[in-house]
Amino acid sequence: MSRVAYVNGVYAPHGEAVIHVEDRGFQFADGVYEVWSVFDGRLADFDGHMDRLFRSLDELKIAHPMGRGALAAVLRETVRRNRVRNGIVYLQVTRGTARRDHPFPSGDVAPSVVVTARSMNRTAMEAGARKGVAVITQPDIRWGRCDIKSVGLLANVLAKQAAKERGAYEAWMVDEMGLVTEGSSTNAWIVDKDGKLRTRDTQANILRGITRAAVMTLIAEQGLELDERPFSVEEAKQAREAFITSASAYVTPVVSIDGATIGDGKPGPIALRLRELYLEKARDEAA
Repeated sequence: MSRVAYVNGVYAPHGEAVIHVEDRGFQFADGVYEVWSVFDGRLADFDGHMDRLFRSLDELKIAHPMGRGALAAVLRETVRRNRVRNGIVYLQVTRGTARRDHPFPSGDVAPSVVVTARSMNRTAMEAGARKGVAVITQPDIRWGRCDIKSVGLLANVLAKQAAKERGAYEAWMVDEMGLVTEGSSTNAWIVDKDGKLRTRDTQANILRGITRAAVMTLIAEQGLELDERPFSVEEAKQAREAFITSASAYVTPVVSIDGATIGDGKPGPIALRLRELYLEKARDEAA
């Protein structure tokens, strides 16, 4: 089945969907995006992602392209037209199309909206989670507003490519103090040597992960101890467990960091339990 994309009011075959050459997302990375997991044709963590989308738009002073209800309808229709039962739906909003110039264009320029959806092999994903993944570390060279989910992801791309070239799944960013900030496309977690869950606080210029927030709720419900505090690379290597969270990775155990084995080299029980709980809740509450 051929894929279908939504671009500025039109549903078109994926290979024919285009934007203008002077769209500011293409010219300046002047835009934001969101990704929802799709379970049984429904969108997981719907409100959290929508809230973050509008916050990102407001932080960049990009006009809202349409109301929340209309945008939700476009997302769901794109999922339907692509017959996605289990997968992801991607939304991108840019400042729009205007003659190339650094300042914002006039207020009558409409934002550009692009939506795509695709299926994912959940069986393969589960097998990967049961095996665990490797991560490497990279210097964090990103811009100073990583709390905004901007399409300007070149530093993330370079980090992810470095991970791929070294046979790893993800790269964890490390700041000038040697502390882990987050992954190139995920939030970073450990269960430290004292058995305490740790992840960096969102006041430290990291993305306010929606899956991260959902997992924090599960941690509280399970009565586990959580410390929103940064950890060093060395602390991570000495941890009992490590894992990552994101809309597409859910909760995925990490079994090595820069080649150093974490724990016994197998996915830890806390990470696996949190993954199970998250998937159960995400499916039940998907909208």
